[in-house]
Amino acid sequence: MARIIAKPDTLDEFNAKFAQQRLQHNVFLNSVPKCGTHLIRNIFRMFVPVDQHYTKSFIQLPELQQHQQAFNPKNPELSWGHLIYSDVSAMVLRETRKLVLVRDPYDWVIARARFFMSDNFIGKTDVIRSGRISVEEILNLMIFGIYGLAPTLQEVFTHNAVAWLGTGCKLVRFEELLQHVKQLDTPEADAFFRDLLSILGLEKLPEDWKERIRIGADPAQSGTYRDNLAGIKMEFPKELPDIQKQIVDYAAPGLRQILGYR
Repeated sequence: MARIIAKPDTLDEFNAKFAQQRLQHNVFLNSVPKCGTHLIRNIFRMFVPVDQHYTKSFIQLPELQQHQQAFNPKNPELSWGHLIYSDVSAMVLRETRKLVLVRDPYDWVIARARFFMSDNFIGKTDVIRSGRISVEEILNLMIFGIYGLAPTLQEVFTHNAVAWLGTGCKLVRFEELLQHVKQLDTPEADAFFRDLLSILGLEKLPEDWKERIRIGADPAQSGTYRDNLAGIKMEFPKELPDIQKQIVDYAAPGLRQILGYR
């Protein structure tokens, strides 16, 4: 099984400096892998008391049964993970407020490739890291999957995101989140974060909400932020080449549209 190496953060110490309102219901931050999971998690952590953070597991389907306490309505907590949609996940999270974070599949291909080629990802990557596979070939593998190591782009987005749509799960796009993080002093950012954080059920946003977001969104607090990845020996393009964009559209027709990308 693949493992991820990430340095610990210091956000709990910052959290203690702010007055916190206690959660009255469970909240689950779901995300497609490599879509800004640490960013949204760290932002939300700055608005919830540390003792209401469920930190026993990064919740995924194989271990959902043993971590059902994260969704006990009698003990509200904030939890997070990459949880695919299934009959069991729908049942266990039936009383939990939840969102799912996605990003443009075009950009996701590059983000996934960079991560797989970094020292932060521990798995069966000897072949793709051998130096005998080109950047373009690796990008195609990110789209079509690697046997025994990684599912296809379509499988990942279908089960981690699309299948949750229409069930009361709030859809959040990484690009919009990042845009408003960078423009906190605008009316648009104010409206965006009031809507995003409304899932917490806070009576009102604290007056210091911008400071909390700046701290939570600090890249230094994310072990898997692209600039914090180590050991990448290949140069990946900033934008997916046109042919790979066409391949994404072929491999997952309609995906970008249903997620709100054009």
